[in-house]
Amino acid sequence: MKRYGTIRESKTDQIFQYSVNTIAVLVLIITMYPLIFVLSASISSPFDLMAGRVWLWPLNPNLDGYRVVLAFDRFWSGLYNSFYITIIGTLINLTVTTIAAYPLSRKDLKLRKPILYMFVFTMLFSGGMIPTFLLVRDLGLINTRWAVMIPNAMSMFNFMVMRTFFENQIPAEMHESAKMDGCSDFRYIWSILLPLSKPILAVMTLFYAVAHWNSFFGAIIYIRDRSLHPLQVILREILLLHQETQMLEGVSHAEAAFLAEQMRYSLIVIASIPLLILYPFVQKHFVKGVMVGAVKG
Repeated sequence: MKRYGTIRESKTDQIFQYSVNTIAVLVLIITMYPLIFVLSASISSPFDLMAGRVWLWPLNPNLDGYRVVLAFDRFWSGLYNSFYITIIGTLINLTVTTIAAYPLSRKDLKLRKPILYMFVFTMLFSGGMIPTFLLVRDLGLINTRWAVMIPNAMSMFNFMVMRTFFENQIPAEMHESAKMDGCSDFRYIWSILLPLSKPILAVMTLFYAVAHWNSFFGAIIYIRDRSLHPLQVILREILLLHQETQMLEGVSHAEAAFLAEQMRYSLIVIASIPLLILYPFVQKHFVKGVMVGAVKG
């Protein structure tokens, strides 16, 4: 029986493969080190942390930072506000984006191109901060959670990706067949279009949810009531404005200075957990949704 040998790689191919593997390992280290450091710093002794002895692994582990954060009332109100804004805001985003993207993906829509040009125009020019603030004020949204959800009801980039997906991945013949069977546009969207669009909906959910969860600028501008501030505003105050003394009642000033450093890292870890939990559920759709929605358009 004749045996066939394996194909031997040339030295150039081997050098290329080693280079790719080396670069991949370096990128992995650069990406993972900050994550490991933040996690280690959140459970390390604050004295070792302030002394700069924590480089990778935790030293004298303890959970004092988490204990202080979880005992802070504003943390729980901020966490609730962040979840509220993220969940309701994402639902609004998906609804508005889908309603806008579907008709503009239909080539038989009258004035389709002029309307698309108007949409694209908003990607190049905006009204500005002051006119937007005046509009939000006149709508009566100041000092409400709606102020950070309604003005950002749709991202033009996400709209273009979803429109491209509908136009290139959902056959027009499917709509014609459904229409011949007496299916209305709303029934077609709900029963046919959305079930076939799970990949792009998963991508849009992740994009919008991450944007809402990490957003703090809009809340700073439009929301004055501190009980309505999302978690990211509280984290910003702790990291930049040194408001941690409010969280350390009954602790001496010297101990507070050390514990506050550990507490910052603890809050960063807690604020990152929801997105880390969300990503695995949409991961299988993520690459497919981005690729099919970002080409051919």
